[in-house]
Amino acid sequence: VCHTDYKSLSWGMSLVLGHEGAGVVKAVGPGVHSVKSGDGVVLNWAIPCGKCFQCLEGNQNVCESRPSVGEGRTLCKEKPVYRSFGLGTMSSLTVVPEAAVVKIQVEIPFASASIIGCGVMTGYGSAVNAAKVKPGSSVVVIGTGGVGLNVIQGARIAGAARIIAVDVNPGRLEMAREFGATEILLANQEDKGLLAAARQVKERTGGCGADYAFECTANPALGAAPLAMVRNAGIACQVSGIEQEVSVDMSLFEWDKVYINPLYGKCRPQVDIPILLDLYARGQLILDKMVTRTYPLSDLKQAFSDMHQGKNAKGVLLL
Repeated sequence: VCHTDYKSLSWGMSLVLGHEGAGVVKAVGPGVHSVKSGDGVVLNWAIPCGKCFQCLEGNQNVCESRPSVGEGRTLCKEKPVYRSFGLGTMSSLTVVPEAAVVKIQVEIPFASASIIGCGVMTGYGSAVNAAKVKPGSSVVVIGTGGVGLNVIQGARIAGAARIIAVDVNPGRLEMAREFGATEILLANQEDKGLLAAARQVKERTGGCGADYAFECTANPALGAAPLAMVRNAGIACQVSGIEQEVSVDMSLFEWDKVYINPLYGKCRPQVDIPILLDLYARGQLILDKMVTRTYPLSDLKQAFSDMHQGKNAKGVLLL
C-alpha cells in the first residue's frame, strides 16, 4: 500500500487498485516459458517490451511500448475494468504479461517480496543505478518513508561512509538508523525549502555539502532541496515523482551540480529484482522488518489511514 495507490482513487475511473505484489502463478499461456504454474513471483509494474528504442538502450523502466493483456480480461458487470499499472494487485487473481513477473528463487515471505516491485526498487535503484553512489561518499536522504528508507539501504550497500537522514518525524528518523543511516537531522516543518537544514548538512560535511542528496517526500516545495545540500559537482536526485510546477532558485545549481529525476530506480526487472532478492537472502537488504504491519484486503481503509499518519515503513495487504 503506497501513496500512488491512494492517488489512483482520484483518477475518475473504475479500476482495480494496486501496483506492488507477489504471489503464486496459477496458470500460464502457451507462449510463456520463464515461469510455470506453482512458481512464486514478484510483480513489476514498469513492464518492458524488450524491443523498443528505450529497451534496446537499456532503459527498460521507460519502455515506449509496454506490453499488456488488453481490455476484456477483467470485467465488472460485463464491462472492462482497468487494472492499475496493468497489474491491479489488490485482488485475489490478476492476468498480466510474462514480462510483468520475475521468478522468486530464494526463501522469502510473500509480504516481504511484494514491496520489492516499487518502493524498494525505486529507492535502492535511485542510489545504485541512477546516482551511482560511490564507496566512501556522503549521502543525504530527505524523507524517510518507504522509498527513503530504501535509498538509505542502497547507499549503505553501495558503501557510502556517511548517510544523513532528514525528516520532520522523530520516529521515522529512528527507523532510518535501523536501515543504515549513520546520522539523523530533525527538520522543522517551517523551514522553507529546508535551507536551514541544508546549512546544518554543510556544517557536518566540512562546509561543502554532501556528495549526493535524494528527495523522497513527494512535497513540491522540497523539489529543489537536494540541490541545497550537495557540494559543487554533487548529484541531486528527485526520487518521489513530483509532477507540479516548481519555482527554483537557479543559484542552487552553482556550480556543476547535476539534478536527475529517475523513474523506478532505472529498473531492469529480470536483472535488478533478482539482485534484490539475492541481497535479501544474504542478509544485506532488510525487507521483513520493513513490513511494519499487514492487513486483510477488507481493511484497506485502515491501511491508507496508517500510511498517511506515517505509522508504517510499509503496510501490506494479505489475501
